[in-house]
Amino acid sequence: MRIKFKFFYKILAHLMLIICMVIALFPLLWIIRESFATRMVALSIPPQWIFLPTLENYKAVISGDFSDYLLNSFIITGATVCITITMATLSGYGFARYKFPYKKNMFFFTLTTRMGPPIAFALPYYIMYIRLHLLDTYLGIILIYSVYNLAFCIWLIRGFFQDIPKELDEIAMIDGCSEIGAFIRISLPLAIPGIITTAILSFIFTWNEFFYAMILTRRDTQPYTVQLPNLIGFTRIKWEEMCASAVLALIPVIALALIGRKRLVRGITFGSIK
Repeated sequence: MRIKFKFFYKILAHLMLIICMVIALFPLLWIIRESFATRMVALSIPPQWIFLPTLENYKAVISGDFSDYLLNSFIITGATVCITITMATLSGYGFARYKFPYKKNMFFFTLTTRMGPPIAFALPYYIMYIRLHLLDTYLGIILIYSVYNLAFCIWLIRGFFQDIPKELDEIAMIDGCSEIGAFIRISLPLAIPGIITTAILSFIFTWNEFFYAMILTRRDTQPYTVQLPNLIGFTRIKWEEMCASAVLALIPVIALALIGRKRLVRGITFGSIK
């Protein structure tokens, strides 16, 4: 009887997982379907699942200005991740290893920069950027993204360094390493999975950010997230081209997740088992 119950439980669990997977992946599959459909197929009711696919939507997107907006996204996201991860690694190590006055208060203050709603800071940032001539510049949007992601990255990386025994650094310093040498040779390599995990998450957050990009960028530095809604016109919505653009924008994130999936899983579970 117990064996039958376990077998029934496994079937039910797998069935629930399949249902959840279908619900989660259905919007993505629908977007991919629409990206290969003609306008007649895309607007057909009921939907046609069997049709002759076309690449005209991707040709229209690539031949247009969308590639320039994707390039802007790559420049902004790459620079933001490099700056954020470098600062977060050093700050996280400091919060995890050293004792200094008002340490807890400083860490809490750092986290508060991520607690407020972005719209509360929109007007002050906009006025400040106009006066500093940072509006519609790579430097301006990279700075705001770095500030926005820094607290989250420090919080994650601090936890990874805390899970590394401090005694390893002390042993390295006994063997002749300086504090910086112990950090570079011992703590940093052990925290690489966590740092890669944080970098991937920071990349995704920056790549998908829309609000600040809409307010602080114009034609020269506008990322793809702001350009996508422009396909919605007054007389026509280019559904098929919008879906093709979305698929092209998804490729870097999916590729990054697949390439770093082993380290991503290891980084997420890092420190859960001691």
